[in-house]
Amino acid sequence: MQDRKVDLTGALWLTGFALFLALNQVMIKVTNGGFGPIFFAGLRSAGAAVVLGVWIWANPRLTWPSLVHWRSGLLLSIFFFVEFFALFLALDWTTVSRASILFYTMPMWLAVMSHFYLPSDTLTLRKGAGLICAFGGVVWAIVLRPDSGEANYGGDIAALVGAMGWAAIALTMKISPLRYEPPEHGLLWQLVLSAVFFLIAAPFMGPLIRELEPIHLWGLAFHIFLVASTGFLVWFWLLSKYSASGVASFGFISPVAAVGLGAILLQEEINFWTIGALVLVALGIFLINSTPKRRGAL
Repeated sequence: MQDRKVDLTGALWLTGFALFLALNQVMIKVTNGGFGPIFFAGLRSAGAAVVLGVWIWANPRLTWPSLVHWRSGLLLSIFFFVEFFALFLALDWTTVSRASILFYTMPMWLAVMSHFYLPSDTLTLRKGAGLICAFGGVVWAIVLRPDSGEANYGGDIAALVGAMGWAAIALTMKISPLRYEPPEHGLLWQLVLSAVFFLIAAPFMGPLIRELEPIHLWGLAFHIFLVASTGFLVWFWLLSKYSASGVASFGFISPVAAVGLGAILLQEEINFWTIGALVLVALGIFLINSTPKRRGAL
């Protein structure tokens, strides 16, 4: 089935999901206070795999993933592990605002990857301008910013690596045999195998438990039931329904919302450096994924 342009229904879904992802960054930051970030990621994947497994078992229209596509499943799981290993560390090392600006450069990396693997998504002058603009935002955020607060270069680089992992997942879902399978199949592969990877790596990354409080347990439950199972399933469904660039085009909403939520909920500082990087990255993402309007499409 050919990918559709984003219509009004898709736009509403993607806008809501972008806002949900912004809240997700804050929740990771908060929950990292009670768990080691990699252990937290492993618990999240394991719990969400159970939730998704129950969903598949209870739904008569769904089947279990076939081992025929195990190579694609393994590749997706590796990218998933890289994405969230890096993101959870980034949010442990730096602020939500900084990590989100850099993490949501994902469409920039996806545009570059798609140019080589998706004939329908090759780079144009508009996308090239967007890449330059978004890359300028990355340089602004990392190189030109003053050293202050929680921000550090390790967190910056980790957020960028996470963005690349996310882009690799989106591309793999578009070109692998799993694109013909229900979205539950690709997600279950990622959750099950990444849980193993995370839980093996966690003891080597510091204490598994920090200053655990009820809010951290609520944060873990939020991620298991609403983010890593339901939320990711919605994203893969949107990715299977609409074009990769169309889905990514709403990514500029998330860093803007995340910066705002970081300031409101975590009292993070918003300064000239933050706003400058945010504007450049958001504008770059918009240019990368915008196309001339066609009748009946957004």
